[in-house]
Amino acid sequence: MQAWLAEHRPDIDYRCPHLPPYPRLAAEQLANLADTDGPLYLMGSSLGGFWATWLAERYAARAVLINPAVSPWQFMPDYLEVDLKGYHTDDTYRLSAHHVDEIRAYEVEPLNHPENLWLLVQTGDETLDYRQAVAKYQGARQTIEPGGDHGFQGFERYIPEAMAFLEGR
Repeated sequence: MQAWLAEHRPDIDYRCPHLPPYPRLAAEQLANLADTDGPLYLMGSSLGGFWATWLAERYAARAVLINPAVSPWQFMPDYLEVDLKGYHTDDTYRLSAHHVDEIRAYEVEPLNHPENLWLLVQTGDETLDYRQAVAKYQGARQTIEPGGDHGFQGFERYIPEAMAFLEGR
C-alpha cells in the first residue's frame, strides 16, 4: 500500500502505526492519529479491520476492511497470563482478563454507517471465519472471493478502487 501511494498518490500522508498490544493504549494512539484536519482514509486487515471499524464509526470516515477480526476477544482466553512476543518488536507482554473487557468496549454494534465500509473477505481465510464478517457488515459494500487466505491474496488489484471508495468517488 505504501509503495502504491508513493507512486500514485504522494499527496496522501500514509500512516501504518505499530500499535501497543493493550486495547486502551492502542485506541488512544489511533484516536490521536485520527484527530486531523485533513481527510481520514482507513484501511485495516484482521485486528486492524476491527480498529478501522471503530475509527470509521467514531469519525464518520470511510474504511476498507480486509478479512477483519469481528470479535477479537474470542481468541484472547488462550493468550491470557502468558508471555507473548510483540508482532513488530521483540518486546514481550502479558494480557490479562481486564484486557478482554477493554477490547470489547470498542466493539461497534450495531453499525450506524455501514455505507461507509467496504468489506473484502476471502473464503479460504485460515484464521477467521469470513461468514462472521459478512453477517456483521450487512449493509456495507461487500466483496467475497472464493479461496485465498487470511493475508487476502491479490489485494493489490483492489487498491485503485479502494482509494476511489475511500475518497467517495
